[in-house]
Amino acid sequence: MELTTTRLRLDALRLQDASALFAYRADPEVSRYQGWRPASVDEAQGFIGRQQSVVFDTPESWFQFALRLPEGTLVGDLGLHFVDDATVELGITVAPAYQGRGLAAEALRAALSLVFDELRRHRVVASVDPRNQSCIRLLEHLGMRKEAHFRESWRDGDGWADDAVYAMLADEWQGRR
Repeated sequence: MELTTTRLRLDALRLQDASALFAYRADPEVSRYQGWRPASVDEAQGFIGRQQSVVFDTPESWFQFALRLPEGTLVGDLGLHFVDDATVELGITVAPAYQGRGLAAEALRAALSLVFDELRRHRVVASVDPRNQSCIRLLEHLGMRKEAHFRESWRDGDGWADDAVYAMLADEWQGRR
């Protein structure tokens, strides 16, 4: 599966992406709001290896897209969790050197178009740490709305963190197009 936008190509992660994936995913500023922080390049490589056997659009699976500049530089990743036949959860990570350029919004628009226009899903959700205000602004900018706020619902290192859930329905996506 491959998607293209004006400035990005979204395709499968490759084993040679492991060092770049590790570099930004292990960065404390990037990983502080996320559930997965690889401990080594080998762990990142293992993650990529497991992704190679994932069949796109399989219920209960996560498919991870690489976000690449046209020349192939890995600048982030975008995951789609095929919860069931109606719902897809999404998550995105962009390397710090490429943040603030609108690349996340561009990639997420492509993903939303894929999920709603091509796969004909009913609902998209995103789980976000409420302290991650830049991600919340991005989700709201795309038209997602806050549906829930769960207090201290996931482990964050040695403590607990809140979780906010944002969502969009297919008809809301169509109304924004």
